[in-house]
Amino acid sequence: MADITRRLGWRHLRGAPTAHVRHHRGDKLLHDGPGLSFWFRALTAAISEVPVDDRELAMTFHARTADFQDVAVQATVTYRVGDPAVAAARLDFSIDPDTGVWRGTPLEQLGTLLTETAQQHALDALARTPLAEALVDGVAVVRERIAAGLAAEPRLPATGIEVVAVRVMALRPEPEVERALRTPAREQIQQEADRATYERRAVAVERERAIAENELASQIELARREEQLVEQRGTNARREAEELAAADAVRAAAEAARTVKLADAEAARTVRLAEAEADRSVKLGEAEAARAVTLARAEAAGAREVGAARAAAQEAWLRVHGEADVATLHALTGTRLAENLPRIDSVTVSPDVLTGLLAKLGGERE
Repeated sequence: MADITRRLGWRHLRGAPTAHVRHHRGDKLLHDGPGLSFWFRALTAAISEVPVDDRELAMTFHARTADFQDVAVQATVTYRVGDPAVAAARLDFSIDPDTGVWRGTPLEQLGTLLTETAQQHALDALARTPLAEALVDGVAVVRERIAAGLAAEPRLPATGIEVVAVRVMALRPEPEVERALRTPAREQIQQEADRATYERRAVAVERERAIAENELASQIELARREEQLVEQRGTNARREAEELAAADAVRAAAEAARTVKLADAEAARTVRLAEAEADRSVKLGEAEAARAVTLARAEAAGAREVGAARAAAQEAWLRVHGEADVATLHALTGTRLAENLPRIDSVTVSPDVLTGLLAKLGGERE
């Protein structure tokens, strides 16, 4: 859409590089070309704006195959206006001088023309093709047929339209038919999957059998080697026992010889010790006997002297007592008795004892 500016009864148009502008005043062409910018008067100007860029026209339509099955076709046609002068002469690309908006709907007319033409050739191609073949090769066939039909359509060059490319994105049957067509393929895929599963299981069973056989062979080999190992261990044990027995015999002989030598040495030492002890005992006995005789003699002499002293003391004591009077003897006797009496800490005099003593003292007084 052109950009139009108002200034005091004049209009200024600024076009886009992708829009071809044609400016007429009366029967005279004043401006013609893309991306123009100029001043004009709205009352005397007739302006057309034709887009010259590539445009995409998406279309979706239904068709019927040779076996009377409905299919949906989704395609896109890329086109452009190759001759803007012819297009402006055949279609209404005129714009409002005040707003720059097309007065009519030229692009919708072009879309309708291209859609109907493409649909006509696609329907003609699919009407002669069975559904199965259309689903396999129908996309390429329909694309080629639409491209060829649009290229041979005389109305397009007469309108100044050029077809750049044709693309067919999808060609689908109805959902029920599509599910029905998918069933055999799914069954075949499932069968292939089941066969692959069975083959994989068979391979796994075969590998397990081979592994079991290898394990059994390994166990047999291990058992045989263990038997050899047991035999070798028995042989080694016998050899070790023989060597140990021989070593024990040598050790026992050496120990016996050492024991005999030690016993002889111990016996000789014991004899020497016994002889020395006997000599010492004899010497000690003789010394002890001499000391005992000396002690006995000394004790006998001491006893005689002590006896003589005691006899002299007894004689003197008797002589003294014989010469002393009776009162003195009584006093000595009381003193000796008092010395030998036990210690008296306290004396308790009961009334009975006191009465007796007082009675005794009273009798003595009388």
